[in-house]
Amino acid sequence: MYAYIKGEVADIDGTSIVIDNNGIGYNITVPGSVTDSGISIGDEVKIYTHFAVREDAMQLYGFMSKDDLAMFRLLLNVNGIGPKAACGILSGLSADDLRFAVLSDDAASIARAPGVGKKTAQKIILELKDKVDLQDAFELKAAHTEERSAKPAANSVESEAVMALTALGYPNAQAMKAVKAASKKTGAVSVEDLLKAALKELF
Repeated sequence: MYAYIKGEVADIDGTSIVIDNNGIGYNITVPGSVTDSGISIGDEVKIYTHFAVREDAMQLYGFMSKDDLAMFRLLLNVNGIGPKAACGILSGLSADDLRFAVLSDDAASIARAPGVGKKTAQKIILELKDKVDLQDAFELKAAHTEERSAKPAANSVESEAVMALTALGYPNAQAMKAVKAASKKTGAVSVEDLLKAALKELF
């Protein structure tokens, strides 16, 4: 139903994010790899989504890449693996790591994911082995490594300003939002200047 949702991060929880797209807030369940990726409230993001429908619930699941989404959907084809378990597996393992775990019969790595025992891990390997290609796994791993090395380093000035605000007692989400807004408005390059501008955003 939804291929992806692009918009501003309005809220971040441990297991979900809210994306504001034209005034509509989409609550999207995400693996830890998304919330740990360095995204902050106020960032513009593009999240690739899967719309899961059950008798008692409808929920969006989201990922930073098409590859993660594809692996999520492969996991859903495994008997006994639902969206929540698949999302949990991809919180502990990247799509690349999961492919290599399947190809190398590494049930122990898969079993470390929350809610996944050794038997379930072995079932995942058994059912996905013929759907994962070794050459593709190496090519995708190389491509992803190249992408990551091409990305700029995280803005340490913004990180330090957020830490300073949280030390003053401001909630983390509020501090991140204020720092992002101040950075966009002022283009401050020092922690001190950015902190002063962020404090103005908070008052």
